Amino acid sequence: MTDSQTHCGLVAVLGAPNAGKSTLVNALVGQKVAIVSPKAQTTRARLMGVAIEGETQLLLVDTPGIFEPKRRLDRAMVSAAWGGTEGADVIALVVDAKGGLGPKVIPIAESIASRPEPKYLILNKVDLADKAKLLLHAEKLNGIVDFAETFFVSASTGDGLPELKRVLAKAMPDGPWHFPEDQVSDATERSLASEVTREQLYLQLHAELPYASAIETEQYKEREDGSVEIHQQILVERPTQRAIVLGKGGARIKEIGARARTELSNIMGRPVHLYLHVKVKPGWDDERDIYREMGLDWVE
Repeated sequence: MTDSQTHCGLVAVLGAPNAGKSTLVNALVGQKVAIVSPKAQTTRARLMGVAIEGETQLLLVDTPGIFEPKRRLDRAMVSAAWGGTEGADVIALVVDAKGGLGPKVIPIAESIASRPEPKYLILNKVDLADKAKLLLHAEKLNGIVDFAETFFVSASTGDGLPELKRVLAKAMPDGPWHFPEDQVSDATERSLASEVTREQLYLQLHAELPYASAIETEQYKEREDGSVEIHQQILVERPTQRAIVLGKGGARIKEIGARARTELSNIMGRPVHLYLHVKVKPGWDDERDIYREMGLDWVE
């Protein structure tokens, strides 16, 4: 295909925490590129998923949920979310149709209302939502923002996604593709490995482990046999949290490592040797190097 036949553009995927943005991006790409958990604010840094629709390449920027920041890490995440809209060809506001509009959704809608880019409203989780309220939500938000179109979808079941993908593709400008056809994300394998381990922490420990944990990669190297060796530190703030991650007789961390290793081997298509350690590091969220590791800017 020549450049005149191809189209490529950036879609900024915005929304409040737990709106289902990462699930939506994964579904549009057709495979997992962003980690997902029921825990709010799972996504911390910008991540780009690359989806293809006919001759169009969609660059889907999955951003952290926008909320009222209370500390430095919060501010860095919200800054990353708004930074993800820079240079966007269209903005997609994703709303949890089940949870309703709430205090977090309206301010986001108001903040994008005057933006010049075409804007699309995506009411997600419609399979779980009160059907009578869907149109009310759509009507209220369309009263705040001049949306080009409104979609009712379920990212988890796939309902409504083919039409959404077609419409987004039509909105993209002419131009060459930015990534090879087989590339699905701009994430490095090193950063992906940290994210997969963090996802397992959230999935397995649920409410037991607070939001204040991070993954630091100590070593990442390719072995001669083609496999990958990864050493990661799980950073927590208190000794009690370290005990939770380790589990009785180290059982929990072994399970976290086993599941993360299996998933990484599947994603990378080669064997992965994953070694996990837990380190108590009070105030880790005030260290610049940790932010760099997470792909976040340092925000005063």
